[in-house]
Amino acid sequence: MGTSLRPLSLGEILDRTAQLYRTNFVLFAGIAAVYAGVMLVFNLLEIGISELLRTLHMTHQLQLTSLVYVIIIFPLALIVAGAAMAANNRAVAWVNLGEPATIRAAYRSILPRIGRYLWLMTIAAFMVYLPFAVIYGGYSLLFFFYLRPRGVLVHAAAGANPQATMIFAISTLALVLLSFPAIVYAIIMALRYSLAVPACVVENLKARMALRRSVELSRGARGRIFVLGLLIIFIQTGLVAVSQIFFIIAAVKHHGLLPAWVQVAQQIIGFITNSFIGPMYATGLTLFYYDQRIRKEGFDIEWMMQAAGLTPFTPSAPHIPQNFVSQEPGSTHE
Repeated sequence: MGTSLRPLSLGEILDRTAQLYRTNFVLFAGIAAVYAGVMLVFNLLEIGISELLRTLHMTHQLQLTSLVYVIIIFPLALIVAGAAMAANNRAVAWVNLGEPATIRAAYRSILPRIGRYLWLMTIAAFMVYLPFAVIYGGYSLLFFFYLRPRGVLVHAAAGANPQATMIFAISTLALVLLSFPAIVYAIIMALRYSLAVPACVVENLKARMALRRSVELSRGARGRIFVLGLLIIFIQTGLVAVSQIFFIIAAVKHHGLLPAWVQVAQQIIGFITNSFIGPMYATGLTLFYYDQRIRKEGFDIEWMMQAAGLTPFTPSAPHIPQNFVSQEPGSTHE
């Protein structure tokens, strides 16, 4: 056994997260770089097409191009992001238990069940963001099918329907007020389902079983997981602010229209930033998953017995054959 398993405090989990991330930086950043790299290619392609249309004086086609881009790229981005998240959880699980891990092995282990992981993430996202979908969906329908045809925010104030203007003001106020309980609901549901992906990956559970498993395992740890999330948000916000400040200033100077070379540089910096910060939260959640199993189920004792050969080994997740991992002895990354 390559690591000592025991219940950890919040501070120890944060320290362990930082330690794993630091000692396996290339591994985790490499897994995240797959998603970040795919998005970089697509974003550079969009910039190139937009510049070509401007050169050909076809700027009226830019909005249509952007719409087609979103329709095509959005589902692809979700698939790649889901694969990267599952692969990161798989790699963290291996490293935390002292097992060898590589970028290739992590992706190879999750690809046969990528549909299950995507379905799990889809259900979890639906449950978390359902109130927002209802609130903003209703508001958008009201605006585009009732308020906008009556001149609200289209014609001058004198030309707008007074009743429609009143409804617009009331509905906007209701939107703002309802957003607060929706945010609280989203946080609570996100914490309930925060351990679903690690459970699905490590224990090879189906989507709904993984959600129920997360609800049970996360009890007693949701406050600590919330603190982890706040810390990661703080780190991400700081890194994004530092890395993007130049581009924000440039956008202000150019009235929102950045030169092509600046847009390319922005995307490259974004690729580096996303590769760096992408695995942090998933790493911490996987450690919380194991910590809760240790506290509630005595997983540390079970693992020690398996490592000592006292119980038959029954893998709870797909493992890479030994001859595959042994191709790079002692390696923790590619």
